[in-house]
Amino acid sequence: MLTQALVVDDSRSVLNFLKRHIEAEGLVEATTFLDPVEALACAQERVFDLVLVDYEMPHMDGIGFIRAFRRLPGCTDIPIAMITSRQTDDVKMEALQAGATDFLPKQPQSLEMTVRLRNLIQLGAAVRKLNDRAAHLASDVAAATRKLGEREEEIILRLALAVEYRDNDTGEHTLRVARYSRIIANQLGLPARLCRDIYLAAPLHDVGKVAIPDNILLKPGKLTDEEMAVIRTHATIGERILADSSCELIQLGAQIAAGHHERWDGAGYPNGLKADEIPVAARVVAVADVFDALTTRRPYKEPMSLEAARNYLAENAGRQFDPACVEAFLSRWDEVVEIAAGQRATPFQRTEAPLAPS
Repeated sequence: MLTQALVVDDSRSVLNFLKRHIEAEGLVEATTFLDPVEALACAQERVFDLVLVDYEMPHMDGIGFIRAFRRLPGCTDIPIAMITSRQTDDVKMEALQAGATDFLPKQPQSLEMTVRLRNLIQLGAAVRKLNDRAAHLASDVAAATRKLGEREEEIILRLALAVEYRDNDTGEHTLRVARYSRIIANQLGLPARLCRDIYLAAPLHDVGKVAIPDNILLKPGKLTDEEMAVIRTHATIGERILADSSCELIQLGAQIAAGHHERWDGAGYPNGLKADEIPVAARVVAVADVFDALTTRRPYKEPMSLEAARNYLAENAGRQFDPACVEAFLSRWDEVVEIAAGQRATPFQRTEAPLAPS
């Protein structure tokens, strides 16, 4: 690929000389401009590997041009040579501070100009190779990071489904809770990354049930006080299973597992947290989890109608639930009904592009 040079000088004869000189060995393609403003406009649309600019020009001098060029995206490390016959220390220092790489004497057929030009051409080509290599590596890293994120998400969902299959015969509770939770998080206006992470971590809310004996977890009748105490340990156990992970999603899952049975009024378990003491992700999942539990068949109960469950949430907003989460959930009622009616995403169906880790 030819090295692309931008040459700016208000003298057409100098431009023609520089163009012939720089293209002589067939390694460079020069684009020339008499007007520095037009040259800057072109530089915003095209990528150049090397810039030659005159010092003294109308409308904008070479130093002003260099400052403006350096502010353009991707132009911070492109070699720039200023062409001038005024090689005073003051001019050189100002040009270097503006971002000049080198200086060319305004002397046609100068041996010094020929040598410096050759060096600049080589430098420009080397910088382009480095930039191309950096872009290629960045693309590879982004692809690898995306793959890791996708695997992380799948592992989390499969773990949650494995636990859920103990509690019912479809494992779809976790998927509905995740989708309800995403509706609430989005409606609350939480950051997009947090909304996505809540959606992915919500299925881990009941991971602690893996330690609950089947005779209690699957009991068809009402639980005794002792059995209810055992059931309630699943929140603490879930947090313990997920604690101290280096994965941000699992850290969020630990918060959700520990806090999704806390109550807004402080009467929940396991820690009796209240209001904003409860992590927002846990407050979101609490609404989603209870709604789905009310509206689906369990070994110990028949499903409640959607309207009855809706009324239950509304009546308990500010007591059991964060009122903002309930309001957010009910304000998207049509979507809730669609999910509850069976318009579900199948396991591992990707409806959004995964977010790369920070």
